Amino acid sequence: MSLMLDEARNAPARIRGQLQRNAEVLASLGGRLREAPPSGALTVARGSSDHGAAYLGYLIMKHLGIPVASLPPSLAGAPWRLSGQLAVAISQSGQSPDLVTAQRALAAGGARTLALVNTPQSPLGEASDDEVALFAGEEHSVAATKSYLATLSAAAQLVGHWAGDETLLAALEALPDRLAEAAGQDWSAAIEALGGVERMMVIGRGPGLAVAQEAALKFKETCAIQAEPFSGAELRHGPMALIGEGYPVLVFAPPGPEQAGLLELADWLEGVGARVLLAADAGVARRRLTLTDAAHDDLQPLSVIQSFYTMAAGLAAARGSDPDRPRHLRKVTRTV
Repeated sequence: MSLMLDEARNAPARIRGQLQRNAEVLASLGGRLREAPPSGALTVARGSSDHGAAYLGYLIMKHLGIPVASLPPSLAGAPWRLSGQLAVAISQSGQSPDLVTAQRALAAGGARTLALVNTPQSPLGEASDDEVALFAGEEHSVAATKSYLATLSAAAQLVGHWAGDETLLAALEALPDRLAEAAGQDWSAAIEALGGVERMMVIGRGPGLAVAQEAALKFKETCAIQAEPFSGAELRHGPMALIGEGYPVLVFAPPGPEQAGLLELADWLEGVGARVLLAADAGVARRRLTLTDAAHDDLQPLSVIQSFYTMAAGLAAARGSDPDRPRHLRKVTRTV
């Protein structure tokens, strides 16, 4: 069994502990943000952490009506004027110099700074006003899994407390059990369908776009598949020209307001010849891949990516790849 698979399966237990350990911390932080709400927010991250930042940004905009932008760390030297803004940096190691430099620059420009880091007391945490630990535990596989899921759960818990959303917070209490079920879903049909492909698309929408982005990265990283992520709302604005007969498309369509449009898109894709792998809940009879209902619209992406990670580890092995040691990659990337 690969480390990637073992660590992905360990995510539900880690998240259970995280939600308990961070409850008071995030309740306090959420209260302070309500008392002095920022007028806008910026996120700084790379790789899987940036996909987690996209999920956090979506939830902040949805629940709090505060605009959120993703900041390129290379712009750290810009003359920032950020009074009344919140800057959130996300990292597994908290060691990359470009993120630390960017966070310090945003603070110097007047922003309040927050770090979500899996390694407490990191340089990134020290450069921030507040630090929230992800408590995912050490990851040995190069391919991040449980740390990404822990980023999403921490983001949801933060927004739940910040917005005072008791429904979301209650759903988070049940999340670890839902993820444990999701980790056991049988996605062998995807392993069979994707065993020999070279390129494909991954489709999500709303908060699910962040996990479509993450899945596409994992396809590249662990399986050497040129996978590209798209929003279901954007696919017909140009990317459709790539699709020919038998072109593989993975569509994430969990329960929620986006599902109807994604199911319609899946039908249309099949109509133009694409080979569609539709991931949906038990209420969708034509699904190819099974999803566990996370019981809250905002938490469906976590169930989706939990099932995906288990499949991706198996697909990598079926293609003769080592998901724990992708070529040319390191666990900790220090970009300057």
